[in-house]
Amino acid sequence: MKKIFLFLVMGLFLSNCGTDTHSPNDKKQKNTTTKNFQVSDTLVRSAVIYEANIRQYSPQGTLKAFTKDIPVLKDLGIKIIWLMPIYPISETKRKATGDTFVSDIKDPEERKKYLGSPYAVADYTAVNPDFGTKKDLDDLIETAHKNGIAVILDWVPNHTGWDHKWIKEHPDYYTKNKKGEITDPLNPDGSSKGWQDVADLNYNNPDLRKAMIGEMKYWIENHDIDGYRCDVAGEVPVEFWEEAIPELRKIKPLFMLAEAWEPELMKDDLFDMCYGWEEHFLMVDMANGKKNVLDFDRYMQKIDTMYEPDDILMNFVANHDENSWKGTIEESFGKAAPIMTALTYMIPGMPLVYSGQEYGLNHRLKFFEKDSIPKTKGKWYTLYKKLGSLKNNEPALYGGKIKGEYKRINNNKNPHILSFERSFKGDRVFFIGNMSPEKIDFQINLKGRFINSLNRDTLSIKPNDTLILKAWDYLILKKQQK
Repeated sequence: MKKIFLFLVMGLFLSNCGTDTHSPNDKKQKNTTTKNFQVSDTLVRSAVIYEANIRQYSPQGTLKAFTKDIPVLKDLGIKIIWLMPIYPISETKRKATGDTFVSDIKDPEERKKYLGSPYAVADYTAVNPDFGTKKDLDDLIETAHKNGIAVILDWVPNHTGWDHKWIKEHPDYYTKNKKGEITDPLNPDGSSKGWQDVADLNYNNPDLRKAMIGEMKYWIENHDIDGYRCDVAGEVPVEFWEEAIPELRKIKPLFMLAEAWEPELMKDDLFDMCYGWEEHFLMVDMANGKKNVLDFDRYMQKIDTMYEPDDILMNFVANHDENSWKGTIEESFGKAAPIMTALTYMIPGMPLVYSGQEYGLNHRLKFFEKDSIPKTKGKWYTLYKKLGSLKNNEPALYGGKIKGEYKRINNNKNPHILSFERSFKGDRVFFIGNMSPEKIDFQINLKGRFINSLNRDTLSIKPNDTLILKAWDYLILKKQQK
């Protein structure tokens, strides 16, 4: 039998390798410069989504500085930008580190370092002055739309900061304890979730629901945003989303992302996409030898029955929570980081790129302080650019409401070799990966002449050929046209 050594992809990888609040006149200032842009199923099905951490993205930490790089994001295949919360951050109970508040720090200079959590919102309809102005946001959105990119805002419906005007004006909007005191978010047993810097909202109050929908309408009507990523959406009653999302979509088409996994949030045209949490943790376990390809097969079968055909899962190796609190991609995945990253593009769903991943971010970004990401294009940028181009241009990799089919390809090393085909109307892409830290030789039920999509080399596979892949190596193949 002939042996074919498939060391191409990893070799390529290593070698390339003032407060701005709204007024009654805001509606007269509606941004209409890109009014012809609309998020669509066509855009979504081939999209890569980018999570923009404005505070840490640039030394300036501003919307203007981020806007300059939107053409770079387009180069990576990004079609949706998710802006982490851009709103003013509460001063009251502002977090420093762990359970420490800024108010606990005696040194005034030390106190200045801590900027608080962007998820402790002081005003839903203003822009954090540290980031810039509403005009800066409009410029960002206009630039994105001109580049064919949608912009969604991070929305925090479950809680507000303790400075929010509702605390004084509408205390009935909040959850209260037996003493009548407003509480931070609590677990079912009454213990704190650890989010003491925010106050829990009570969705049993219909007036709160009405007010929240009004605040969400504001950015759509006045600043032409294209949807929302909704923080801890599963903590908010589904009934609210059933009321809110259809009302918001009366204004314009929207893309809605839920930070949640629950299938009911995507039923009846509510959210378009949820998080692939289980897939993420499974990939971490595979990278660390705790799970294998058989577990991955069971997962893929499970989501086929759990979710409806037009549901979208967001595939990711990192996001702001994972990076800041659990570790970098290298800490989580080790040498398996490249193959796991490629897998998020190859399976059904939409891949996420978190700020800095494209530049090989190798440290945990500070959450409550100013930090920065690297900006040198290297091997990771090359990989993300190639994967983004494949996602944008190969119909087989569609991951939207209409998806490319996913079909496993048989091989004789199932616990270690993951091989599958994606296809859509005759377009076919093949993934073959060694999901282990050891070199493996194997046979696969695949034959023909192929082009390696990442380096354009050709490869011929015949029946009974033995293939060899190094540890964590992988191939993305297309059949060569006759």
